[in-house]
Amino acid sequence: MSERIAHRRRYLMCRPEHFTVSYSINPWMEPANPTDTALAVAQWQKLYDTYLELGHQVELIDPLPGYPDMVYTANGGFVIDGVAYGPEFRYVERQGEAPAFIDWFRDNGFDTRVPEEVNEGEGDFLLAGDVILAGTGFRSTGDSHAEVARIFDREVVSLMLVDPRFYHLDTAIAILDPVVEDGAEPGIAYLPHAFDDASRAELERRFPSAILVSDEDGAVFGLNSASDGRNVIISPRAKGFEAQLRERGYNPITVDLSELLLGGGGIKCCTLELRSAAGEHGGAQ
Repeated sequence: MSERIAHRRRYLMCRPEHFTVSYSINPWMEPANPTDTALAVAQWQKLYDTYLELGHQVELIDPLPGYPDMVYTANGGFVIDGVAYGPEFRYVERQGEAPAFIDWFRDNGFDTRVPEEVNEGEGDFLLAGDVILAGTGFRSTGDSHAEVARIFDREVVSLMLVDPRFYHLDTAIAILDPVVEDGAEPGIAYLPHAFDDASRAELERRFPSAILVSDEDGAVFGLNSASDGRNVIISPRAKGFEAQLRERGYNPITVDLSELLLGGGGIKCCTLELRSAAGEHGGAQ
């Protein structure tokens, strides 16, 4: 097995200064259970520091009072080649975040597109090689798949999520190889039963070498991870997935975001990839 190469990434994150669970818009959220904002910030800081230690660049968006889910920046947009597709959140509790993300993209030089369709950014859109995997069933609508195909001029593969615990695509699929050679199969991992039969068959056809993850590891948000092609940041509770990654030559690094899981989000949810225009940033480390 050839040595896996770490590629420098650029991410957008948001410090969870206002994190709490005061409403429920997914099965993980239980407002009656107490949350510890200070612990959430400390756990988030560990993730932030880990990215910097690995040589990645991290940008920050200011947290807004009254929007405790803003920490989950992955839902705030989808960015390829310097083009940023903004979010249109399904639930009113998060809709006030959208203008802040769109303004951030504009202020930071991205070619920013305001959406017409309901979509929750990289929560439901994942770039696998040249193809965009697009989730629907709980948050982003099917019409947003056509919109993202027009904006980025790429093939979009629609995948139907059927288990409400895995309500965003990034809770059921992990992209392990953010950079792939032309024609190579991108490395991914996924939870088979999170998808309907047709979507599962499509994943099997396109990604025959994918890592199939157990429900036990999926249920601790093991797939909600971030990879630079070599180092994969995962939940410390996803023991089986950790072993599978090592077998494939990846270097799993565990970061505990248990407090943020109370809001229904993990490592990837807190991490929006900023893919700049060709020739800017990035590169092997």
